[in-house]
Amino acid sequence: MPEKTTYATDWLAQAGLRPTRQRLALAELLIGDGQHRHVTAESLFESAMKTGAAVSLATVYNTLRAFCEAGVLNEITVDGSKSYFDTNTHDHPHFYWENDGCLSDAPAEQLEIARLPEAPEGAEIAAVEVVIRLRRKV
Repeated sequence: MPEKTTYATDWLAQAGLRPTRQRLALAELLIGDGQHRHVTAESLFESAMKTGAAVSLATVYNTLRAFCEAGVLNEITVDGSKSYFDTNTHDHPHFYWENDGCLSDAPAEQLEIARLPEAPEGAEIAAVEVVIRLRRKV
């Protein structure tokens, strides 16, 4: 078995996910080269089609949800409707490039959050997501 597939298999096993053919194909596209990436379901589906992977768009959505539930992907929602999936699960800010509709990592070491509001009674803060919206200067 090729080394990349072993890496994808190990990634799924560490997440407690069964390595189905579809999951392996999508995991390979997401983490096969060891680089972090931000994808939408549609962009991952297009990549899968280019490689000849036999997956439907519904399977891509379901697999991305399973990966998020297993903690190996983070979902970042922009504009309340567009979701990006990030292979870097560590806390870090993002740039959202409005002109291109792309998401990229922002330098975490430059971000300072001095104070957060207290959570309402009976609640706790689960996460803080920072998305910095950018427009290219004309």
